[in-house]
Amino acid sequence: MVKQKNKSQHLATISLAIMGIGFIATIPLQHSFWGNILQGGFEAGLVGGLADWFAVTALFRHPLGIPIPHTALLPKNRHRITAGIINMLENDWLTKESIRKKINTIAFTKKLVEIVETEINSTSVRTNIVTFVQQLIKKIEVTKLTPIIEKELKSQLNDWEIKKYLPLLIDQVTERKYDEKTLDYILKEIDEWAGKDSTKYKLGGMAVDAVENIKADGFMQFALKSFSNLVNEEKLGNIIQNLIQKGVASYRDPYNANRQTLLIHIRNKLESIKTDEKIYEELSNLKSYAISHWDLQDQINDLLKQFQQKVIDFVAEPVFLHDYLLPFIQDSLNELKNNSGKIDTIDTWIKSKLSNFVDKNHSKIGKLVKENLDRLDDKTLINMVETNVGKDLQWIRVNGAVCGFLIGLILVGIRAFF
Repeated sequence: MVKQKNKSQHLATISLAIMGIGFIATIPLQHSFWGNILQGGFEAGLVGGLADWFAVTALFRHPLGIPIPHTALLPKNRHRITAGIINMLENDWLTKESIRKKINTIAFTKKLVEIVETEINSTSVRTNIVTFVQQLIKKIEVTKLTPIIEKELKSQLNDWEIKKYLPLLIDQVTERKYDEKTLDYILKEIDEWAGKDSTKYKLGGMAVDAVENIKADGFMQFALKSFSNLVNEEKLGNIIQNLIQKGVASYRDPYNANRQTLLIHIRNKLESIKTDEKIYEELSNLKSYAISHWDLQDQINDLLKQFQQKVIDFVAEPVFLHDYLLPFIQDSLNELKNNSGKIDTIDTWIKSKLSNFVDKNHSKIGKLVKENLDRLDDKTLINMVETNVGKDLQWIRVNGAVCGFLIGLILVGIRAFF
């Protein structure tokens, strides 16, 4: 652009120089008919070129540095020019109505869908989507979710009715024979405990102490003394140990009548619990106390952090993008394209928001233009104008010289004719 400006400027100077040289060169020939005509043409061309040079120069600066009135029009009137430009932009070219009309002609949703469908296949966009999702997940502050989850969890637990679940639990105990398994476990533990030597001596010692502490008179006292002299801790312990183990063995027999009677008694007790209001009340109180004193924040917070990290790691895997995210985006786009009502709704919403934005910020167009123009000093502004339109302005000078030359030829010719 600068080269074009310099080139056209040189051309205007050359045209003016030609007119001046032609005028001087034709002075000796002015007494001849053709010399007189040429001199008149060059004279008129020189006057026209100088007049246009003065006019073009006066737009930007004082000609020859002389402060002639009504010259350097652009620097003197830049505020009026700026105000005129702003007024023209706001009230003629970029009015609210014209912007709204243009907004209403744009199918935003369809264009957005086309852009997404085109760009979604590029590697950079896919990478950025995955990164965006990961960053979005990282931004979630799990510590803020912990109290909410704890409150909701405790609320759900408090809403559980013991009367609804305890009968089901008792039925499962019977159906899965947990009562028998529990009895077998207890009998096994008793058998193992009774079979130990330490237990034998402990039981024998307790029995000896019991016999010696029995208070009796006469023959009974004599009999007890005789019995205690015949047995010791080991013998008594061995007798009791054998009795316990035999009793345990009998109860471990699935066909033992006593075992069956005990199990029936246990099951009857379990069934009676279903209608025992005191047990329900006690269990409800126990549940409420346990829930109210149950501090879950640390556990929930750790669990959420682990889950958050697992989700971030999963998002980084190719399976998330290809099997989940991209199919979801494509299905959503297809559904949107096939739903004209939804497209119209989205378009209406976008256009409404843009129209409101235009209404609120329309005056900022002029302010923005004014701020940008005010940042430029006079020299920079003049240089910008000359750079962009200088070629046409220089051609005004060329045209002035040429037109003046032709008009001069015509006028001198007419004068010579008459």
